[in-house]
Amino acid sequence: MRHPSTAAIRLADYRPADFVIDSVELDFSLNPTKTKVVARLALRRNPAGEAGAPLVLDGDDLTLIGVRLDGRALGPQDYAATPDKLTLAAVPDAPFVLEIETQVDPSANTQLSGLYRSGSAYCTQCEAEGFRRITYFLDRPDVLSVYTTRIEAEKSDAPILLSNGNPVESGDIDGGTRHYAIWRDPFPKPSYLFALVGGDLGVVRDAFKTMSGRLVDLAIYVEHGKEPRAGYAMDALKRSMRWDEEKFGREYDLDVFNIVAVSDFNMGAMENKGLNIFNDKYVLASPETATDGDYAGIEGVIAHEYFHNWTGNRITCRDWFQLCLKEGLTVFRDQEFSADMRSRAVERISDVRGLRLAQFPEDAGPLAHPVRPDVYQEINNFYTATVYEKGAEIIRALRTLIGEDDFRRGMDLYFERFDGAAATVEDFLSCFAEASGRDLSHFALWYSQAGTPLVTTSEEYDAAAKTFTLTLRQETPPTPGQSEKRPVVIPIALALFSENGQKLDLASEDASARELARGLIELDRPERVIRFRDIPSRPVASLLRGFSAPVRLEPAPASEDLERLLAHDDDPFNRWQAAQSLALRAIFARVNGDGAASDARGLTDALRLLLAKAEGDPAFAAQALSLPSEIDLAREKGSDVDPDVLFAARQSLRAEIGRALGEALETIHARFADPGAYAPDAASAGRRALRNVALDLIAAGDADKGRALAQAQFETAGNMTDRLAALATLAHLGGAAREDAFARFYAQYAGDALVIDKWFSLQATIPEEATTRRVQELMTHPEFSMSNPNRVRALISAFANANLTRFHALDGSGYDLLTRVVLELDPKNPQLSARLLSSLRSWRTLEARRRELVETRLKHILAAENLSADLRDIATRALG
Repeated sequence: MRHPSTAAIRLADYRPADFVIDSVELDFSLNPTKTKVVARLALRRNPAGEAGAPLVLDGDDLTLIGVRLDGRALGPQDYAATPDKLTLAAVPDAPFVLEIETQVDPSANTQLSGLYRSGSAYCTQCEAEGFRRITYFLDRPDVLSVYTTRIEAEKSDAPILLSNGNPVESGDIDGGTRHYAIWRDPFPKPSYLFALVGGDLGVVRDAFKTMSGRLVDLAIYVEHGKEPRAGYAMDALKRSMRWDEEKFGREYDLDVFNIVAVSDFNMGAMENKGLNIFNDKYVLASPETATDGDYAGIEGVIAHEYFHNWTGNRITCRDWFQLCLKEGLTVFRDQEFSADMRSRAVERISDVRGLRLAQFPEDAGPLAHPVRPDVYQEINNFYTATVYEKGAEIIRALRTLIGEDDFRRGMDLYFERFDGAAATVEDFLSCFAEASGRDLSHFALWYSQAGTPLVTTSEEYDAAAKTFTLTLRQETPPTPGQSEKRPVVIPIALALFSENGQKLDLASEDASARELARGLIELDRPERVIRFRDIPSRPVASLLRGFSAPVRLEPAPASEDLERLLAHDDDPFNRWQAAQSLALRAIFARVNGDGAASDARGLTDALRLLLAKAEGDPAFAAQALSLPSEIDLAREKGSDVDPDVLFAARQSLRAEIGRALGEALETIHARFADPGAYAPDAASAGRRALRNVALDLIAAGDADKGRALAQAQFETAGNMTDRLAALATLAHLGGAAREDAFARFYAQYAGDALVIDKWFSLQATIPEEATTRRVQELMTHPEFSMSNPNRVRALISAFANANLTRFHALDGSGYDLLTRVVLELDPKNPQLSARLLSSLRSWRTLEARRRELVETRLKHILAAENLSADLRDIATRALG
């Protein structure tokens, strides 16, 4: 286990490695408890490094067997070895070969980092610093080497032997009881992209012809018997490969592309060169076991990891501070892929929902950090929504700012200039500056400044002069370590609509012709005033169209203007945003006890009109009908948050909408029933989404009617999407029908891990006082395991992140439960433990009693002995 580090790692301290490793030859003799690893490293001094420096290699909990230098066995006097370092004070100035033999125990590796066992299979996870748990190495992303890997194992234990690159050779040894395979990856890569898999697995095979006519063999390896569930993943892979050729000109470069699905994985998936290792929840799907959300998740994650082949593998990060360079960029690419595969409008809404749920609270709390941080204590804790989702939004804002043509030219230049290199954010931006002819030095501030900018607007209409004046101001609140903020470059897409919903032409002396032609105002200073002329009557401004920058926009327009935007705006995102703003206004009127303002007739009338046209775009209608979540409400409240009050106000509005639209919702629920065989396409998924949102609102308005409809849907559902939606409705309604449905669901799917994860999660999110005890009881269930990250996330993370009213119970029971779990998990899996504790990232926004309860638990965690670096880092930063 890694011990807490006392030294912070700083971007300002970066210097190149003192040595280059040109090639790596690895020899694995797999054994469940005593795997032998021999690493032969071809090293030479780095001209950019320190002359005469000793060779210091990273390790983590390693057992060293022996060391050889240029074929000569070294004695203990020739090196200094600890479990986490191997130092050779005297090495040749000429190139040399270092051979290191280590022994590791895959079965005991509960951290799931390095080489470990998942079920009966051997697999690896080396990002960010797992390779040092396999052998001593310069385990940093700017050391790129060509790898050749030989794997040997008992044939009965591991008939499948896989590694990076292309297969070179294989055969039997020891009379056929053992066998070996040799793989070579011709493309230099950092150690974090190394991968190995050995096991007894089923396989689904296919092939893909690239745009230059090369044939690539494709394979997805899964547990035996689950091969039929890998078909959609294979289809998504082939679509991803074609899309990357068509949209970015990127062709795959190896002879094979392999995916392996495992059930024990700390992350969603890993982009190891040519051998992607996936959490099986992002590979396996069938109509009987997977929801529409699961299918969309598989499609997006398959694409994400494949797209890393160029944005992450062929071009990697110089150091871990540049993590957003591969992750934010690749998230942007997978979002664009999903938008092209499905509904672009719904994908954009879904992406922004995710950003606001996870990243905005992170930006506003004690764990806030820039997209490119300048310091870290433990790199595993910076795989965050800020790096991924905000990183993607910055790239989207860049494209909006310079235009699609210049953006594509910049991407082409980036691929051409930095292929085979370890790059920085500055390298990346320089390509777009050159392609567009624009100075992007000011835009680069997005990468170094934390926090979500707040854009405030004010409007004035002069009827006599027929002018409309729009004033835009920006400020970014202080964040830990950054008390002073500078204005950033914010592209604000806008349009003006007349009273009858017509889009008006934009004319102004305060904006450039380029801005007016594109409907884009660049707010790059604290305040900007734009006076539009020839405006015949007071217009309605549609601002931040398509969510053109990751900012908060205040205040929301007046209710009548929001209703007009919801009816007439041709930007789907802002139509959805209008519905959300109307709902927020109605909910907070209830929170504040404003009886007159709490009337939601304007919202319900607008939603009734939307339902009447829902046949045209049911997926959008489903999004518009979905109320802001409790996390959204807490974010908007900002301080002194009482989750119980927010929950009650939201439930009150749900009930009012359900009653007001009851007949229309029942019509939708009946008309959008799935008529035939399940299909995961976007149109079918949109119809199911609208039907199930309707069911949820019907139940909110009339519990008896909702229970009857949910029971009938649960009985007759022909797919997991509808069955699970019915179970969710019953779960929140309570009573004997709920417990019977849970029992029957479990009886039908017992042993099917991915489905039972859903069963655990639904119970964890029941907003009742008894849920905390239910979660504790479920932790003793035979199918619950603290060693399986999926199961822990399904139960504990769902409780902490999706059941705010019970997790934040005033008796502190929710916090006690989380505290016990993270301390129990920490010695076994510190990454998972630290991520669970991040559930408290917004604790300072709570009201005083709850803040005191959380602070006590955080201090209790920090007082525990032998905390991992991961958990100590999160707890320390959370306390501030």
